[in-house]
Amino acid sequence: MIGGARLAAVGLLLAALGGCTSTGGLGTPVPTAAVELPPSYRFAPADIAVPAGTTVTWSNRDNFTHSVQFVDGDLPADPLTMEPGQSVELTFAAPGVYQYECHLHPRDMTGSVTVTP
Repeated sequence: MIGGARLAAVGLLLAALGGCTSTGGLGTPVPTAAVELPPSYRFAPADIAVPAGTTVTWSNRDNFTHSVQFVDGDLPADPLTMEPGQSVELTFAAPGVYQYECHLHPRDMTGSVTVTP
């Protein structure tokens, strides 16, 4: 029965951590308008918070091409692509939560912008 108890404890732990990833996707938003893409296939920070009217900048510091593509809402459906060393910007006018991913690496690179009034 000890094995069953350990398995149940691991299951509870995995369920509790189910929404937590190091690559983003609705974690605790960091108040900043600058997102770096360091050499590690991630957005840093992945989840940010800005007031309405703020322009957010994503800067690709990696050695590979990446993008910002919004997965829902009225924002551009086409990816904002960045070669190494390039940046892209987008101004957020309306409050809401905007989820995005790198369309080239969606499994590893996700994030969100929470826009407050």
